[in-house]
Amino acid sequence: MTTTTPTVAVLTGSTAVQTRRKRRYNPLFLLFMVFFTLFWLIPVFSAFYTAIRTQGDLTMNGFFSLPREIKITENFLTAWERGRVGTYLGNSFIITIPSLIGMLSLSSLAAFALARYKFRANLLVYFMFVTGTMLPFQIMMIPVFSLTSWAGLYNQFGGVIMIHVAFQLGFCTFVLRNFMRTVPSEILEAARMDGAGEFRLYWQIMMPLSLPALAALATLEFTWVFNDYLWAIVLINDGSKKPVTAGVAALRGQFLTDWPILIAGALIATIPTVIVFTFLQRYFIQGLTLGSGK
Repeated sequence: MTTTTPTVAVLTGSTAVQTRRKRRYNPLFLLFMVFFTLFWLIPVFSAFYTAIRTQGDLTMNGFFSLPREIKITENFLTAWERGRVGTYLGNSFIITIPSLIGMLSLSSLAAFALARYKFRANLLVYFMFVTGTMLPFQIMMIPVFSLTSWAGLYNQFGGVIMIHVAFQLGFCTFVLRNFMRTVPSEILEAARMDGAGEFRLYWQIMMPLSLPALAALATLEFTWVFNDYLWAIVLINDGSKKPVTAGVAALRGQFLTDWPILIAGALIATIPTVIVFTFLQRYFIQGLTLGSGK
């Protein structure tokens, strides 16, 4: 009795060797990618190079000169303590975390209703959400400022949080609604036959299945709200309540600016978004590639 197992093994081994050979990249391509990556990182290197120097050195010798004195940690500590970057970072988290929870919670509920229920005004409500994403924020500054002043929300964290949730609700609903429509209806019907209520369908079935889309949105919206500068200067004038974007910008004086300390504060402000993307990048990439394959 003959067996084909060795043949299959040989074929499998040869296929693996061919696959490894196909994965070898052209040295010119690798060289180009390394050059492109280093070119893209020039602003980051420039920022670090500026943050470890002194203002006097930059003023006297210029940016392209070799530093006469290097301050590896002093400028960062000065930005954190004297520049109050630590306080501004705390304010940014106070604004960003509730905004993120509010927009994802409300948009997921709206998206679930628009994706899974058929009613007469379904498309009309959906197009209202989509239309809201096309409205430029800049033309709304005066109405929003007047509204927050009338409602007593000016210089309050709550006012900024509500505006962020309102303006980002349309985009989040648009993304989640399109994703939830791809979930097979048989899953929800089977749960209904087992006695699951509508909120249980949403919370225990639809939300776990929508985790890649939610993580991708959470990454995008965290970055957007945390790095927002427009509403930070329009709705908050109190220095003790400014988020990190407006706070770091306030370090620039009218006649004199200590650029190493300002750049050091800006680099500290980028750390939270880098950490968020690092931990959620797997889900973020899954969310970007939804529907790209069968």
